[in-house]
Amino acid sequence: MARAVRAQEVTTAAAIADFTARLPFTPDRFQQEAFDHIAAGDSVIVAAPTSAGKTLVAEAAVVAALATGRRAFYTTPIKALSNQKFADFSAVYGPDQVGLLTGDNSINGDAPVIVMTTEVLRNMIYTDKARLSGLGVVILDEVHYLQDPSRGPVWEEIIIHLPLDIPIVGLSATVANAGQFTDWVDSRRGRTHLVLERTRPVPLSGQYLLFDRNQGHKLFPIFKQRDGRQTPNPQLIRLLRQGGGRRRRFHTPRRPETVEELRNRGLLPAIYFVFSRNGCEAAAAQVAAGVRLTTPEEADEIRERAEARTAHLGDADLAMLGYADWLANMERGVAPHHAGMVPAFKEAVEDLFTDGLVKVVFATETLALGINMPARSVVIENLSKFNGETHELLQPGDYTQLTGRAGRRGIDDEGIAVVLHSPYVPFERVAAIAGAGSHPLNSSFRPTYNMAVNLIANYPREQAEDLLRASFAQFQRRAETDSIRDGLDSAEQMLAAHRRDAECEHGDVFALLDRMEAEGVTIPSSREVMRQFVGTTNAGDVIEVPGRRGREVYVMLARGRTQQPRLQLLSEFGRIKRMRAEELPLGTARLGSVELPKPFRPNEVGFRTEVLERLKRAAPSASPVVARAPVDDPLAACPDILEHIKAAKRARKAERQLRRRRRRLDRVESDLVRELEATLALLESWGYTDGW
Repeated sequence: MARAVRAQEVTTAAAIADFTARLPFTPDRFQQEAFDHIAAGDSVIVAAPTSAGKTLVAEAAVVAALATGRRAFYTTPIKALSNQKFADFSAVYGPDQVGLLTGDNSINGDAPVIVMTTEVLRNMIYTDKARLSGLGVVILDEVHYLQDPSRGPVWEEIIIHLPLDIPIVGLSATVANAGQFTDWVDSRRGRTHLVLERTRPVPLSGQYLLFDRNQGHKLFPIFKQRDGRQTPNPQLIRLLRQGGGRRRRFHTPRRPETVEELRNRGLLPAIYFVFSRNGCEAAAAQVAAGVRLTTPEEADEIRERAEARTAHLGDADLAMLGYADWLANMERGVAPHHAGMVPAFKEAVEDLFTDGLVKVVFATETLALGINMPARSVVIENLSKFNGETHELLQPGDYTQLTGRAGRRGIDDEGIAVVLHSPYVPFERVAAIAGAGSHPLNSSFRPTYNMAVNLIANYPREQAEDLLRASFAQFQRRAETDSIRDGLDSAEQMLAAHRRDAECEHGDVFALLDRMEAEGVTIPSSREVMRQFVGTTNAGDVIEVPGRRGREVYVMLARGRTQQPRLQLLSEFGRIKRMRAEELPLGTARLGSVELPKPFRPNEVGFRTEVLERLKRAAPSASPVVARAPVDDPLAACPDILEHIKAAKRARKAERQLRRRRRRLDRVESDLVRELEATLALLESWGYTDGW
């Protein structure tokens, strides 16, 4: 057995070495690292920016599987991407060696290389496992899609239930917790490695386009470098603050003018993201009506190639599909691209855009999912999109995915991501989204009502419970539980320290704090108390100041008259001391006063000696004035009362945080199976289920 495994590794290593030797370029570091893990027969998760070259890793995995006489499955989240990969692999291996399985197509289903949508593989695992025989690798493209609320669990089901002797190659955009995800895959499937690449092959420059009523269209960098750090553009922040008033100065640029700006600045071809199919169609028509981006020769070639692509469609079909308008818009260099278009239209747009004939494509976010259409620039019209229930801002990872198409490798020195100004999204929020880079990959595996019904419909109860326990969601909960428990220990220690600092021999500080909060009483800070106290003093006053070595007596020689007065004091030992009013501690007392000698010459020894003689002869006041916190309580006698109250407030805040942490721990400690049972009990009480 060991010899067979070793022989297989040698065969796959040789096949991959031959594959790389035939490449017209040297693979990047991360690609070579992934090749080595594939050659060893291990699973690998590759997390890298869009257009970094993750597809090359997939191609090497296919080569390795075929070299040992096994098959390769390539899964994608959308049909358009499946169709493109099918065409790509067919061009390499020949149409008889490649199959396609989607909801729409079933072509050559027993071929050595099969491209399919992810749900097809999931269903195959459960209902037709014999078709997995001889399978050498499964490539999960866009594996970060598992966070999708409606379809994400499919990716987890495949990772959990795919036979363990079949390695997985997962291709993901950069996510903040790629290591955690890889650890989960490793815990389910054995030897799994993370290959991480953070550097884009073409650097990205983020730009912000606005229309200024005073100066027209203006394009600004979103970020500036300051002290080696990337910070939101301060010039743009200052400018946007001038846009108030009765008439708004800054507006969102219109689509035709935006395209004109891109053309004038040499930023075409461009992908212009609009988050609705109808919006893409309307935008293409709107821009084509006022802008022509092609030469007559280019328009002729566009017509010729579009007609060839759609030759199989009848006149009635073309009329129903709006062919005439679509073609007229394309001849002017503008086209829509979305999942609702027929394949012939979409493929024509993709080919013409890739070849530089169509200059602007108005696309939904599905174009960002692996479809190979690099552009000079990407435009994001709105950072907010409708998620089916409400409008929400893009996540940093979504922004990174969309802008990943900006910059053509080997052509552009940098890609340009243009965000349009919106009065509803503050620029600081735009900068936060654009600068974050990635966000954590979180499982969408939750026993909601919908998922509970699907589990009942598709699995025996025991298998469904095993699925929940094995999920990435449960794995993340266990990790979060450990993190919360660690935080609880430190929070409890912090609370104990605050309670110790709040203890006072003069009384119960917490009871005083409760009474003050109930009565709406606030206590001024010690600085404010001491400034008010010093404001009542004059030159010649005798003050007693508590300190570490006991109480010291001073004569005030001079006091400033500003809001933050400085004092000149003479100690009973003849030393001059200068200090600010707020540096005096609570408990400082005014004992009386002496008349200062004239003329006022505090730097002369004789003057200071005379002041001290008068101090010795002065009679102390029968009722000294003490600087105390304005609290009607015996605790006011404590010179540290304000510090005790601060500590008590910190302790109360720590108690609230501790309660929140414990509630969160109770929530995440809850096993997904128990949550499913609770959901099922509720569904059964409503009559929606009858046993399971």
